[in-house]
Amino acid sequence: MLLAIDIGNTNITLGLYRQDMLVATWRLAAVHERMSDEYGILLTQLIAHRGFDPAEVREVAIASVVPTLTGTFRRVAVDYLRQEPLVVDAGVKTGVRIRYENPRDVGADRVVDCAAVQAKYGGPACVVDFGTATTFDGISRAGDYLGGAIAPGIGIAAEALFARASRLYRVEIAPPARAIGTNTAAAMQSGIFFGYVGLVEGLVARFRRELGDDMKVIATGGLAEVVAKETAVIQYVDPWLTLDGLRIIYRMNRA
Repeated sequence: MLLAIDIGNTNITLGLYRQDMLVATWRLAAVHERMSDEYGILLTQLIAHRGFDPAEVREVAIASVVPTLTGTFRRVAVDYLRQEPLVVDAGVKTGVRIRYENPRDVGADRVVDCAAVQAKYGGPACVVDFGTATTFDGISRAGDYLGGAIAPGIGIAAEALFARASRLYRVEIAPPARAIGTNTAAAMQSGIFFGYVGLVEGLVARFRRELGDDMKVIATGGLAEVVAKETAVIQYVDPWLTLDGLRIIYRMNRA
């Protein structure tokens, strides 16, 4: 079995593949101070809890934007799964041509997403990834990674509002019944959530002008499904896009 590990700033997403079929997924908090032994015990218990034997994991692929946790999970793979992981970095074959001015500035998760889009949807495409930051990635008709846009994630934006406005308080980030809120909580939900939907629609429209009317829009990440219900610009919701990209890249490098 293949274990795919996507390490972000806020969450760590894991997927277990058997014969290229995703059979289990988990989301963990990205705790930078947690030791490799703690993650190792947690990981093996999670796998066993789903009815799988950790010893069956013979392949591990990692994409990470947190260098300290990259090393932690490499040790987990070696010490607890007895496998040397494939870590997606500059020396790994991805099948993605990167047209960024400095290719090393592109996060591994964005490259992995691009590899998955090439295989599953084709270009031109825009990938909207709802994570700590909300990223928009442009993929050409030929499958090249062109670049994109980076905006604060909805959680970061909401926290900034709560912290800076003394008379406002924390509310659930969810779509309210109406855009015109008739109380403070509803008004904040409208501004935060529908304002975010407007951000997505505006940037997607600008990407479409540059990539063409046949551009596909794929959303992934924590809020992808919720936001997609409120706008017609998102055509596909693929919550495990990065995990699939890791699987594809692993096979490419181990073929």
